[in-house]
Amino acid sequence: MSNIPKPDESTLEGFGYRQELRRVLRTFAVFAVSFSIVSITTGIFLNYGFGITHLGPASIWLWPVAVVGQLLVALVIAELSTRMPLAGANYQWGARLVGPRYGWFIGALGILYAAVGLPAIMLEGLAPLFASVLGWDAANPRLTLFIALAALVIAYLINLISVQLAARVNNIAVFTEIIGTVILGVLLFVLWVARYKPHGQPVHFLANHQGMFHQPFWYAAILAGLMGVFTLVGFEAAADMSEETVNAQRAIPKAILWSVGLSGVLGMVALICFTLAVPDLHTVQNAPAPLVVIAEHWLGGGLTRIFLILVVFSMFALAIVAATTNARLIYAMSRDNMLPFSGMWRRIHIRTRTPVPALLAGLAIGVLMMIYGYAQGNAFGTLVSATALIPYIIYLFTVIAYAVRRRTLTAIPGAFSLGRFGTPVMVIALVWLAAVILTLALPSEFRSADYIIVGWVVLAAVWYFAALRKRLREGVAAIDLSRSGQPSAADLPGTPAE
Repeated sequence: MSNIPKPDESTLEGFGYRQELRRVLRTFAVFAVSFSIVSITTGIFLNYGFGITHLGPASIWLWPVAVVGQLLVALVIAELSTRMPLAGANYQWGARLVGPRYGWFIGALGILYAAVGLPAIMLEGLAPLFASVLGWDAANPRLTLFIALAALVIAYLINLISVQLAARVNNIAVFTEIIGTVILGVLLFVLWVARYKPHGQPVHFLANHQGMFHQPFWYAAILAGLMGVFTLVGFEAAADMSEETVNAQRAIPKAILWSVGLSGVLGMVALICFTLAVPDLHTVQNAPAPLVVIAEHWLGGGLTRIFLILVVFSMFALAIVAATTNARLIYAMSRDNMLPFSGMWRRIHIRTRTPVPALLAGLAIGVLMMIYGYAQGNAFGTLVSATALIPYIIYLFTVIAYAVRRRTLTAIPGAFSLGRFGTPVMVIALVWLAAVILTLALPSEFRSADYIIVGWVVLAAVWYFAALRKRLREGVAAIDLSRSGQPSAADLPGTPAE
């Protein structure tokens, strides 16, 4: 009996792979992966000032727009994750739905996403907050660079030890996310209701749309709406952990949908509470860390510092899980011989069953991108905006591929399915994604992010024409598309997707 593959392993073998990674994660652990990657704590602390400076307090009401749009995308991704529960999810989906070349470019963008996302969060979020907590000079760029680099290295070291340790840290982060953002917001709301200080705002303050830059209202609204757009991404990270998840075809879609839904609701609660607690709009709009100014006004420096410690931990946990998923993508693409030196990056440590070389490769790329963002002098425009744009391009390519091939795939009995609502959900999701991409690509504030993406695509194209095209032609690279992992309708009970 011990030689009989388990259901998850049989599914993996159906796609042409053997089980190499340790399958130990349960539903809560993979939910924690997606919830921590979305990280309303990181997103709101980094982007609240961006929204309130462009459209004033009314900017928070654009958060639900992003929630609804991203929930539509998450519904599509959740269903797709049941059909192809594989590491390096977006790469695998693109390659199997359209072809290995399509998958290659999606995977290359995925590597870039982690390469700019982690440095952005460490450099713009964790490092200055950590310095502030310790009473150091948060305005010292060399100090913040050192802290950011140290945090990035430690996050990868934890992953080198084991995925279980990374998961344990990340599970704790679910609660620090809620305490550091939602509980803090609710506490400020209670003090506002009790009139603990005389500078609370009236309820109609939430409709104030007084920005700082005297822009046309429509333009200010578009930019302010990016607070939710910047934040509510990365929920598909649970799917990247499919080969390490028990009962992946049922656990992964739950993790994806719960992470988006819960992040949306809790984020809205926190935003309302923070905004009512604004002591002075002009002061908050001009502050480098608006939420810190709000919290210190009501709670004082000591108690605010305690909450900031939780925020820093949440950002650090995000770095850990982002390092985890990035390494799985590099491993998955190297397993198919799609990357330079693939033979090295696909190796698995015999004891920890972790992709150690892939982790080291991800760390090296992240360090280089962090130094690049630091040297540019505009890490927010360069790294944070690129971090937002890249996943939406990946989502767009993935949803298009699935929309074209969905009718050919068999539904998994008992697993999540959109049924007859699949087509309208995908159409609306595509419209939403196209609108977001245009919003993130066209404003001059984010032009440097466009250059990063174009430059990376050029590098990906150079590698494709220089070497990968030959590998694909000779059949020494890419996945075995004859082994789709999809049983026919005659072999599997259930009904087609539509």
